[in-house]
Amino acid sequence: MQIDRDECRGGAWADLVLVGVATALFAFLSAHFELGELVSAWTRPQERYQLDELPGVLLFMALGFAWLAWRRWGDVRKELRRRIATEATLTAALAENRRLEHANRAIQEDERRSLARELHDELGQYLNAIKVDAVTLSSDAGDVAAVRRGAVSIVGIVDRVQTSVRGMVQRLRPVGLDELGLEAAIEECVDGWRRRLPSVRFDYDFAAQSPDWGEAVNMAVFRLVQEGLTNVARHARASRVAIRIDQLARDGHRPGTLRLDISDDGVGIALGAPSSQGLGLAGMRERVESLGGVLQAANAARGGFRVTARIPLQSISA
Repeated sequence: MQIDRDECRGGAWADLVLVGVATALFAFLSAHFELGELVSAWTRPQERYQLDELPGVLLFMALGFAWLAWRRWGDVRKELRRRIATEATLTAALAENRRLEHANRAIQEDERRSLARELHDELGQYLNAIKVDAVTLSSDAGDVAAVRRGAVSIVGIVDRVQTSVRGMVQRLRPVGLDELGLEAAIEECVDGWRRRLPSVRFDYDFAAQSPDWGEAVNMAVFRLVQEGLTNVARHARASRVAIRIDQLARDGHRPGTLRLDISDDGVGIALGAPSSQGLGLAGMRERVESLGGVLQAANAARGGFRVTARIPLQSISA
């Protein structure tokens, strides 16, 4: 952008030099041919038309045009600065989108790699064990005790297979979100973190009316809670986490705004560290802004960290 500004400035100076040279040349020709005397002699017989005032009028008009050109040049410079600032903002947004795109691709590849490893290691191992037990059962068909032991072993292995598959499916998509609704799905997610972090107190409050906000909003809210609790577990070192979801009504005809608040009493973010640096918060902000909402993330006044998302429901239901 600096190059464009220098080019504009260089072009303006070139035009000023050209005008100065043309003015000097015109002054030389006027003195050489005595244009002032010729104009005076031509206008003297036409005194009743006041033609002798024409040079002054033309001079005033030229000054007016010069002032107008100066004003327009100022407007052009303001517009140029505004466009430069807008382009810088768009460039930064494009760079952020590219960073998120690369991060999402990396996350997808990691998830696929993890699922492939679990399918190969766990399911493959369990299926192979079932096959071995089945072969044993077929060879020991006359031994009732051996058959019973083999059947019990197969049942236990199938239970482990079901648990493993359920965990994989849960990571791909929360089953409870479709079967039980958003409130119950988040409750199940919070219960999972209660089991993983027994030393942390989790307070969950769903104060909204729980209408059908649609697939996009429900999935966004669930993923926000999921990512927010993941960030707390990784970075906060907190002893208490509060999750609250409520609905800010506008009037009787508009559904208003959905508000999600996740706060903790952990260490927060160090001063001077940009909150948008982490890919987790950047992804959360991108998800909220795609629905026309706003996400705020900052240290809490009394310590810890707080994330607040506001999603306008009227734009979704319209």
